[in-house]
Amino acid sequence: MYQIEYLDIEKKEEYEQIIGKVIKKCYEIEKIEKSKLYVSITLTNPENIRKINKEYRNIDNETDVLSFPMFEKEELCNKIAKKEYENEDILGDIVISIKRVEQQAIEYGHSFQRELSYMLVHGFYHLMGEDHIKEEDKKQMRKKEEIVLNSLEIARE
Repeated sequence: MYQIEYLDIEKKEEYEQIIGKVIKKCYEIEKIEKSKLYVSITLTNPENIRKINKEYRNIDNETDVLSFPMFEKEELCNKIAKKEYENEDILGDIVISIKRVEQQAIEYGHSFQRELSYMLVHGFYHLMGEDHIKEEDKKQMRKKEEIVLNSLEIARE
């Protein structure tokens, strides 16, 4: 379902517990828990996420979360609809800056758990083909994110 990598940050059980709970709920809600699709999650620092952002998106800025889907939305929807799960497939990669999660939790006045959970859900839905460029798409994506977070009882504080 997922794998976690640490890139220049300390491994913590707290991160792993949050990730496990959130990704499992995302899979349940999207009804893909029986699939062989998995997510690669890299937890890192601001310097590394900036390098990754520059290398893959040509944006020389630090950010909080990056998502790299392996499928176009339509292709993924067809795969899920046809239950084409014979082989293990990577759904995509999510890269999260833990330092930014800590900073944003303070900035927005909520817990570290809530902020990391949101980054995971946000990244997951990008892997599922959702986007927030157009306002109507943004509303749809936010609604899906809130469904997951509310089902985990991780509300805005």
